[in-house]
Amino acid sequence: MKTITGIGVLDFGFFIQEQSPIALTSDIMKKILVPIDFSQHSEYALEVAAQIAKQHEAGILILHMIGVADSVLDNSEIAEEQEAKYYLKMAKSKLKEFTNKDYLKEIPVEAIIQNYKDFKEVNQVAQEQNCDLVVMGSHGTSGLSDLFVGSNTEKVVRTSDIPVLVIKQRHQDLKVNKIVFASDLEKESIPAFKKASAFARLLSASIEIVYINHAGANFMGFDDVEKRVESFKKELGEPVEVNFYNYHTVEGGLFNYCFRNDVDLLVIPTHGRKGLAHFVVGSLAENVSNHAKMPVMTIKL
Repeated sequence: MKTITGIGVLDFGFFIQEQSPIALTSDIMKKILVPIDFSQHSEYALEVAAQIAKQHEAGILILHMIGVADSVLDNSEIAEEQEAKYYLKMAKSKLKEFTNKDYLKEIPVEAIIQNYKDFKEVNQVAQEQNCDLVVMGSHGTSGLSDLFVGSNTEKVVRTSDIPVLVIKQRHQDLKVNKIVFASDLEKESIPAFKKASAFARLLSASIEIVYINHAGANFMGFDDVEKRVESFKKELGEPVEVNFYNYHTVEGGLFNYCFRNDVDLLVIPTHGRKGLAHFVVGSLAENVSNHAKMPVMTIKL
């Protein structure tokens, strides 16, 4: 392992920690993975990760994917080695500058530089490095559709087996006092809620569940929604506030609910390859860009 500015750089390989994966199944945070592309938004994510790490004495693992095309490396072994060294040297130089931040002081930080070209590899790194949380920046500003459809964020969210915290703007002092977990009130969402609840305890934040009763074939009357909520509470087996909110779209309902109730973090369960399709259908006319700037966490069902 080589070191730059106090940060261990793991060259094209893995440094395996001898610890069991936690992944928010208990109230402990050990390691946070932050994929970076040296953009402003990935710096926003790194700063938030540093805040969480300081609160819980956790470490940060930075992942940078060079993404050199096969055509570049499809030469002789000598040429390939020279190209690899060139891009690695350039990435290390950028990494040194990018991580020269006061907010990273006194935090254990390591970095992995790999020639990945597929963002599903983020999950592989997270698993092999026993990370508990991925914190990632996103350029999406117009709502969940823009945030998760056709983006690198979507690729990470779909494949990550551990929770992904998506950051869309700078938070110099992120305070999470109130968390909302979006649910369709089905049993399969309960394990995801348990992880969200553990994260809430980590942050000493309150958590509640919201069901968006949206227009269309699945719209339910008041009595039917009440029955469904009570049935879900019994399945959950723990005291938690479960609310429902009537709105013509799920996405618009989520952001309006969060805005009206001063919510700091929205948590959404995802079905892996299905992504957030059951939450995000079509485009929205309403402008939710201001609401969408809140952090969003996804947890795979």
